[in-house]
Amino acid sequence: MENRRVVLASRPTGPVTEGNFQLEKLPIPKPADGEVLVKNLWLSLDPYMRGRMSDAKSYVKGVDIGEVMVGQTVGEVLESKNDKIKKGDKVLTQLGWQLYGCTKDVNRIDGSRAPLTYYLGVLGMPGMTAYFGLKEIGSPKPGETVVVSAASGAVGSVVGQLAKIWGCRAVGIAGGRQKCEYVTRELGFDACVDYKAGNLHRDLQAACPKGADVYFDNVGGEILDTLLRVTNLFARIVVCGMIADYSATQPYAVKNLRFVLVNRIRMQGMIVFDWKDRYGEALKALGEYFAQGKLKYRESIVEGLENAPKGLIALLSGQNFGKQLVKLA
Repeated sequence: MENRRVVLASRPTGPVTEGNFQLEKLPIPKPADGEVLVKNLWLSLDPYMRGRMSDAKSYVKGVDIGEVMVGQTVGEVLESKNDKIKKGDKVLTQLGWQLYGCTKDVNRIDGSRAPLTYYLGVLGMPGMTAYFGLKEIGSPKPGETVVVSAASGAVGSVVGQLAKIWGCRAVGIAGGRQKCEYVTRELGFDACVDYKAGNLHRDLQAACPKGADVYFDNVGGEILDTLLRVTNLFARIVVCGMIADYSATQPYAVKNLRFVLVNRIRMQGMIVFDWKDRYGEALKALGEYFAQGKLKYRESIVEGLENAPKGLIALLSGQNFGKQLVKLA
């Protein structure tokens, strides 16, 4: 038995390529006191990983050259030197892009409550990001219009469904007819705008006849710029992601910033770690909504650790449909 892991081989200039990664083979590590040895079953791929590949200043340290790529994983405990965790437990960890790893940072999860992969999505970090970002920064009121970009993705899909649960009009922005139909027919959004159709401003106006009160932004760039034109007075913008700029060598220059002044918009960045002391609250609420059938969810899966780079590249270019995962075992 051997461990395989994917490390950062070089920092991308522009779009990520498979050449930025390297697959390595190493002996399986041994757990120290307080640690567990975990066999990873599933790896989460998320847009934030593009930022971690850079050495630019950010809210957390980037991945060093030669270091294992970061990422949340779900796995099974093979050996435990932790009194609170036993062999066979299913756990959520931060072991990154590898098949095996040792860690003290481990949370037991219940596979009988929901599929294990859901703890990487709707019942995990993406779900909590949607919950706290919308509730605490978006502060939606019943009857208001909530718009969310990347609406078919792991975070955006939960944002729109929470908006509906909390009594709002939910409008999604997604790429392509298939994704937009999924957002409205399956997830229950009131409308979804196809940004690839070439009529973004006109279609946003039609989808938001009373304007936009909350915008949950996962994209940035031209979509954010255009959305500013349909905001209402005292609108709130949750800046959660800027995937349109992550691989750009020249970031998009926002032209409609005057609407922030004219409409007295509150615009705030959102990092889920800021609510780490309240994760239990979010998981309780999301779990109850899920049990009641109010939260629907979709996954895109690539198989094999060696295909993780392809999966991340697909995610960053909008080819995924739902939460992007890598099946490791």
